[in-house]
Amino acid sequence: MYFYAARQPILDRNKQLVGYELLFRDGVDNVFPDIDGDEATSRLIEGSQFNFGLEDLTDNKPAYINFTLETLQKGYPTLLGKDQIVVEILETIQPGKRLLAIVKDLKQKGYTLALDDYIHQPVWRHFYPFIDIIKIDFLNCEVDTIHSIIEEIKPYPHIKLLAEKVETYEKYQLALDLGFTYFQGFFFSKPEMVQSKTLPPSEIALAELLYETSTVEVNLKKITDVFERDVNLSYKLLRYSNSAAFKRRAEISTIKQALIVLGAAEIKKFLSLLFAAQVAGDKPAELIRLSLTRARFTELLAINHSKLKDTGMAFLTGMMSLMDAILDEDMESVMNKLPLSNDIKLALLEEQGLLAQYLRLVKLYEQANWQGANAIKDELGLTAGKVPDAYHDAVNWANEQMKVLAG
Repeated sequence: MYFYAARQPILDRNKQLVGYELLFRDGVDNVFPDIDGDEATSRLIEGSQFNFGLEDLTDNKPAYINFTLETLQKGYPTLLGKDQIVVEILETIQPGKRLLAIVKDLKQKGYTLALDDYIHQPVWRHFYPFIDIIKIDFLNCEVDTIHSIIEEIKPYPHIKLLAEKVETYEKYQLALDLGFTYFQGFFFSKPEMVQSKTLPPSEIALAELLYETSTVEVNLKKITDVFERDVNLSYKLLRYSNSAAFKRRAEISTIKQALIVLGAAEIKKFLSLLFAAQVAGDKPAELIRLSLTRARFTELLAINHSKLKDTGMAFLTGMMSLMDAILDEDMESVMNKLPLSNDIKLALLEEQGLLAQYLRLVKLYEQANWQGANAIKDELGLTAGKVPDAYHDAVNWANEQMKVLAG
């Protein structure tokens, strides 16, 4: 399965790139699919957050993303950093007290806010102090109407105007003459397709996590256990904890640590988003199975060796060791996106350190290279019978987890 999105550049008066509008797609046809706005927003954020990374989609420029009232109420904009996005309030949302409260809160948190496809109503004046950008549809809006809007916002000089659906040079020149600051449309560039492999998380694992987080007192051990048996969820969790929304993050060495860094409230929001954005599709089952086997085998080696303070580091190293193959991406690129500790990155990128030795032993077992495996076993001082037992336990554990995930 692949995740698709389209991006359309937004330019300033000097035709310099200032951001991209991100548009959800569900295939290479590059047309909006027949789904509602809530699902489109959820799936777009899920994809940009957990598969691409916004920096891949927007070249580190702000991403302009449409939000429905429901996704605003659920707090989805705050899943992304305030410097990463411009929150576009869809034209289908009716202005009212609920929306005004959300807008004030987002503005207080430092987010940039835009009114999309703006159609003037007097009630919008209450929103002007908190709005940064008003987008006007140049394909359907009459010039007289545009002049009226310009008059309405004159007392609010901080509001910038963005001309969208600019499809001809004449429209572009008109927008320039009217004093517009930003421009978007087919005259500059049609939406450009981007694509990445995506791994939808297990419905069973997500349902279990949603159940576990529905209580007041979150059971951290149970939640950690669920994450540790689903490589996709673990990857998405690590990507999320590495997002700009968590600038004061620590290096992550275990799944448990990533969950603690986020805290119960953010975990619930994260799971809510994944659940809403979930799409059907086949997982690369054998790669997932092998990742789980490596994770458990590496952890058991660390437990038997008794040299690591936290054997969860070994589990995470094993689980991440095939992420390059799963995502069709080189390991260095994958590691750049994840807030893993230096010891784990050193093992996966440089094959150095104790974690790398465990992983090397695991790989030799996979290749049935008993001579090489025994040499590392002796070097580490591991008991002879413990290693094959650990491997068999890991294989059985992984098989059991795959049955659970398959339902």
